[in-house]
Amino acid sequence: MIVSMLAASFATGPARLNPIDLFRNADIVVQVIMAGLFLASLWVWTIIISFSLRIAGLRRRSDAYERDFWQARDLDAFQAPFAKSELPAARVIGAAMAEWRRSTGGKALDPLGTRERLATVMATVVEQEGERLGERLNFLATVGSVAPFVGLFGTVWGIMSAFFQIGQEQNSSLAVVAPGIAEALAATAVGLFAAIPAVIAYNRFGHRVNAFEARLQRFADRFLVSLSRELEQG
Repeated sequence: MIVSMLAASFATGPARLNPIDLFRNADIVVQVIMAGLFLASLWVWTIIISFSLRIAGLRRRSDAYERDFWQARDLDAFQAPFAKSELPAARVIGAAMAEWRRSTGGKALDPLGTRERLATVMATVVEQEGERLGERLNFLATVGSVAPFVGLFGTVWGIMSAFFQIGQEQNSSLAVVAPGIAEALAATAVGLFAAIPAVIAYNRFGHRVNAFEARLQRFADRFLVSLSRELEQG
């Protein structure tokens, strides 16, 4: 009985699913939910592409900066062009050199206090740069956790609307029920379409941010060792 009803419904319906028709024939509430999830998905992919390009560019620029930095003989002259640079490594060095001048400019020099202040300043800048780099990733986490439930809400609403239509028409055949349920289930599909890339990208990019922050901290630690050596010699 059920098999024959399914066969009849597919025989009279379209040959394949059409997402556009599912959206156009859905309830207005389901349409709003699907449109919102689709816009969220577009923004997710915008973040994915822009962050990928950004982190790749930072790696290349950081490689060049660190290579030239360790070869430079005059740090003040080397750092001068990077005074207003957005490069995280340059910001760390700029903050460290500013603190170095303040700490060593007085008459009495406290090597231990100077070393601690330098370490604190550079660690703070490293943390700030990591937060600045990953600030847009919070949207990925939000979409990844919320989008499936928003899509599920649209599905529940669509199914309730379909059953209400059954009561109005007093016809419970599968041909009447199936289109409404399919349109409702499309909301969950759109929610997953937005959530799955967001979750994958958030986990992957979160690892890259942590790795870049750890690299920046190692660079700062290495520079602190050089400054500590100068303090001991001075």
